[in-house]
Amino acid sequence: MKNWNLQSFNISTFEKFGPVPRSITKTFRKFKQELNPNGESEVIKEFQVSRYQTIVSIKYIIILLLVPITINHVFRNFVLGPCIDYLWNQESSTVFLNSSQEERAFAELQRFEEKLHFEILIDQAPELSDNIIRSKIKLKALQLAKVYANESSDAIKNIFTDLFSITVFFILIILRKKQVSVLVSFLQTLVYKLSDTAKAFFIILVTDVFVGFHSPHGWEVVISLILRRFGLTEDRDFIFAFISTVPVVLDAFFKYWIFRYLNRISPSAVATYKNMNE
Repeated sequence: MKNWNLQSFNISTFEKFGPVPRSITKTFRKFKQELNPNGESEVIKEFQVSRYQTIVSIKYIIILLLVPITINHVFRNFVLGPCIDYLWNQESSTVFLNSSQEERAFAELQRFEEKLHFEILIDQAPELSDNIIRSKIKLKALQLAKVYANESSDAIKNIFTDLFSITVFFILIILRKKQVSVLVSFLQTLVYKLSDTAKAFFIILVTDVFVGFHSPHGWEVVISLILRRFGLTEDRDFIFAFISTVPVVLDAFFKYWIFRYLNRISPSAVATYKNMNE
């Protein structure tokens, strides 16, 4: 069997999308191949190309996922993390990075105090003097200060380590353009091989998750987690403005893609999508 390598591999060997639906071109190509006396060798060659495409794509996906995650873990725990922990916890008296952390800490401390008084009132806790209650509240405040100080230092770590990982990810893409081309072709082939019903199902699933009528709640949770991860203020106005604009833009892009791209390569999938969506 012939060995394939990235230096000698011609990416034009892969099928490309054109103005004519691929199902029609593939039917004519199969008919022509059956009449071709060298059809058997071409089938073997096509299998070799497909196998090579699959192996390269899987290896490259593993590299794209594993390398940035590994570098992030090592950089966070053994290089940057100890330095930030020392500077933030030992050299700095600051506990909170933003007002959102303060609000969450104060609300949690208030709930603790109210719960303590409530348990005393319903006789689930013994009567305590004001000094003991004050000591318990102070101990809880110190615990919260430690928790939010660690959260603040983790947010600083996340900023630097995630930026570093993203940089590594894009470097892997820039330096390995041939693997990227093979991967794109592999994904296109996977999408094309799906049945019309499967294509329509995945389109409906993606659009409902990201731009559907119930997606704003998911967007709100995701944005809040991202802001909290990087120690940013959880501004409600910003979150609501983001939710009111980004899903609308994504919905427009989905509709444009379906009209200009999917409708050209697979009209039957578009018809199935419309029927399932009604």
